[in-house]
Amino acid sequence: MHSHLRFENPPALPHDVVVETLERAIGNQAHEPEAADALVGSALNDDDREFVEHWCVQVGTRADSGSQLLGLAGLCLGHVARRFGHLGDEALALVHSLAARADVDSADVDGRAIDGLDDVRIFLHLR
Repeated sequence: MHSHLRFENPPALPHDVVVETLERAIGNQAHEPEAADALVGSALNDDDREFVEHWCVQVGTRADSGSQLLGLAGLCLGHVARRFGHLGDEALALVHSLAARADVDSADVDGRAIDGLDDVRIFLHLR
């Protein structure tokens, strides 16, 4: 028997579940996989831009150096820019900061932050 693995984007979860999941994972790497799904599901499928942006910023400013959630927060802000055509000033500054950190040290912030900045530049027409 041969099974095929199939990737599926995670769904958006209720806001209280997202908040609880992200809060539990910030500073505790054991909970990062479910937090990653919660963040990506929100960035791709939640229609509340302000909520998604706020939690991307929370994760991107509070997660420990080396956390997979840092690069992911930058990437998810790129998704927000693509979906909504807007990012607030704090989120925009964070995307630039995370990408700069990734450029200097990928052990601090992984390269997904650079991909997020690329998306922001494309979808918000920035240089």
